[in-house]
Amino acid sequence: MKERVALVFTLVLMFAQSCSDDDDNTIPVVPPRPMAEVEAENDADIREYLETHYYNYEEFQNPPAGFDYKIVLDTLIKGDGNIPMIEQVSSVNLAVESSFFNLEEDVTVDHTLYYLSARDGVGGSPTIADSTFTSYEGSLLNGLVFDGSTTYSWQYLPFFLRGYAVGVTKFNVGENVATFPDGTFEIEGSGVGLIFIPSGLAYFNNPPIGSGIDLYDPLIFQVNTGLYEENTDYDNDGIPSIMEDLNNDGILANDNTDLEQERTTGFSFLPNHIDSDDDQDGTPTRDEIIIDANGTITFPDTDGDGIPDYLDRDNS
Repeated sequence: MKERVALVFTLVLMFAQSCSDDDDNTIPVVPPRPMAEVEAENDADIREYLETHYYNYEEFQNPPAGFDYKIVLDTLIKGDGNIPMIEQVSSVNLAVESSFFNLEEDVTVDHTLYYLSARDGVGGSPTIADSTFTSYEGSLLNGLVFDGSTTYSWQYLPFFLRGYAVGVTKFNVGENVATFPDGTFEIEGSGVGLIFIPSGLAYFNNPPIGSGIDLYDPLIFQVNTGLYEENTDYDNDGIPSIMEDLNNDGILANDNTDLEQERTTGFSFLPNHIDSDDDQDGTPTRDEIIIDANGTITFPDTDGDGIPDYLDRDNS
């Protein structure tokens, strides 16, 4: 019996050793690709897609009875007379810093976001800091749908992909909400459009696990922009979120007045747009500003140092 135990122990030891020799139990880490290289590749892929595909624009121009205002994408066939989307899209360039994705390289690369309005909304358009009532569908260039919602839901744009959020601001919303006896509703005159997003304005090298999105994949979003909350004040501190983009770069996550104090105290890092005490002095921001009956905001500067009280820990 002792001999058998010894033999089993020896075999287990040999197996463990062989595994150790062949596999050191570490997962190879692939360094991220250079951002400029990926951007150029993504832009070429998106442009090729736009040059070879069209959408059902004729139905949007002359809606048939019962048309659901859903965008249908299809591949162009030579001589079919359809207009490629490359001739119908608009675009905007957005600078992306490599530090946004925690990359070791220190570069800033312009990325082109393409968008197409299939139906113009009759209402206003949201800012990058507003909440929108939107339905959407996300897909890859190969047609794989990875996410979506056929029903409207409120989306606070700063919490979403930068490319998606900026794209939504390019469309107008609807105005009137029609309700029906069965409890359903319809938003009249809502906007319908497409957003084509390079990976540098999406997930880059860190896509959600199990989503079907691969590293550096460009994305397509079809959106239906129903409504929006004008001058959204997400943290209810009396200051609209758009006014808390202090450096005016369209990214609210990098405006954090009390970051150093949060590091010292161990508090959660809260950018100003989700922080009800922007200087962490113990006095809520709402109590350090003045809002008159017309909604006009005044920012007192008690000590006259050029820093408003709500951003100044030492305002005495």
